[in-house]
Amino acid sequence: MLHSVFAAALFLCTANSCRSILAEAVFNHLAPVSMRAVSAGSKPCGWVHPQSLKALARAGIEQTGLYSKSQEVHAQLQPDVVITLCDNAANEPCPAYFDQAFKAHWGLADPAAQQGSEEEINAVFDQTVQIIRARVERFLQLPFNKLDTSHCVNELKLIGEITLAM
Repeated sequence: MLHSVFAAALFLCTANSCRSILAEAVFNHLAPVSMRAVSAGSKPCGWVHPQSLKALARAGIEQTGLYSKSQEVHAQLQPDVVITLCDNAANEPCPAYFDQAFKAHWGLADPAAQQGSEEEINAVFDQTVQIIRARVERFLQLPFNKLDTSHCVNELKLIGEITLAM
């Protein structure tokens, strides 16, 4: 059964202030209690982008307990899957303590880089939340107990290509 196979997901970005924080919150909002996600950064900035918290609030997703942290915080976690969300993190070597995990890249543009009016910035953050939601929903539908390793890796890769029709 899916829930007994995958229990922990780690979302990685460089700064751990936007995309990985959003993914952690969305995953934990959608997943059953037996599955949990955490996030981290290879070079955490030490704060959560305020627009990330506002976007989660607009989506009705809990923001309590979210904070920017280093991947070393999770050295004892032994996640089942490690998902990078920014190209910088995807190009960095994964720490040895995550070697047993499935790895995937679900690249997303950095919403913090958006410039413009508050409305335009909110739209980009909201769209990022929607894309993450679509990917996590697909992830939670996977029949992991029926997938061999290569099919699992392929499915995780395909999920990373999900975008929203505009």
